Amino acid sequence: MSRSKVYFSDMHTTVSMNLRAKLERLMKSAGFESIDFSGKFVAVKVNFGEAGNLAYLRPNYARYICDYIKALGGRPFVTDSNTLYVGQRKNALDHLDCAYENGYNPFATGVHTIIADGLKGTDEVYVPVQNGELVKEAKIGRALMDADIVISLNHFKGHELAGFGGALKNLGMGGGSRAGKMDMHSAGKPDVDHTLCVGCGQCRKVCAHDAPVITAGKATVDHDRCVGCGRCIGVCPTDAMEPKFDQTGTILNQKIAEYAMAVVQGRPHFHISLAIDISPYCDCHSENDIPIVSDVGMFASFDPVAIDVACADAVNAKEAEKGSVLETCAHIHGDHFTDVFPVTNWRSAVEHGEKIGLGHMDYELIEI
Repeated sequence: MSRSKVYFSDMHTTVSMNLRAKLERLMKSAGFESIDFSGKFVAVKVNFGEAGNLAYLRPNYARYICDYIKALGGRPFVTDSNTLYVGQRKNALDHLDCAYENGYNPFATGVHTIIADGLKGTDEVYVPVQNGELVKEAKIGRALMDADIVISLNHFKGHELAGFGGALKNLGMGGGSRAGKMDMHSAGKPDVDHTLCVGCGQCRKVCAHDAPVITAGKATVDHDRCVGCGRCIGVCPTDAMEPKFDQTGTILNQKIAEYAMAVVQGRPHFHISLAIDISPYCDCHSENDIPIVSDVGMFASFDPVAIDVACADAVNAKEAEKGSVLETCAHIHGDHFTDVFPVTNWRSAVEHGEKIGLGHMDYELIEI
């Protein structure tokens, strides 16, 4: 079995070679132009960053990539799905406000911003997962599935549940609709916070199984009828419907890998990861803290598994940044991400990704 190729460039620049030129050279060297973009809709999957977070990728990088795609005849757009947690990105209107404030607007990126799973996070496609073991059908945002080509633009950073966030996390968790996110996080079914419930009945209207019941002005969920689809979570106007975050980290990561497979299977895909501003937390946080290590560089590959492993290896080769959360940790795990979040095991995602045929952990790093 041949090793997957992962291409790398550091962040050093010269008068004649700025970061845009380096990124385009990296992508071209990795074979980006071998993709037939002519007339194709191209989803550039990013995380727009929660309001208050300042570690997310600058929209300039998305602009460079989208300009490159347009030059090759493609029709790109930047996209992300709504979040499951309560925040500014839980519905398309607030999500767009947040994206625009963070610079992901047509004036900065040169393309449209589309929320993949629609207004309330319920515009989804049920996608059978190739070689899936835990997920029969992934619930993916429709706009992401309607694209002909998928490009993941990943901010590589830490994550308190997955260990780190890279290509698999951006595609899998980031591609899932609100119900899909619940599917990854939970083996259970939602409950109702009666302090928030107003008895409006929206959950009943959207449920195909008559699971929500309104009694004395408050909803409850009949778990014998509920199938765990999560659509009630998307339509609840007061966020009274609460998902159960009851999956182990290993199962969560394996489901993320299977959701990533659902997003990319059967169509061209390419992955770009920037290991810069490597915060300990996901960009979904409204805060980010200082980076755990100094900037590493830019990576590109056709293999989402290999690029995640390459980024993790490069970060682990760095010394802890002075004053960071990582510096204060007991370095007993031989891995920076597990040192910061000891309950996590990022390898469970890439190992499962390799097992189901999403990519290979063994890679050849080619420096450009």
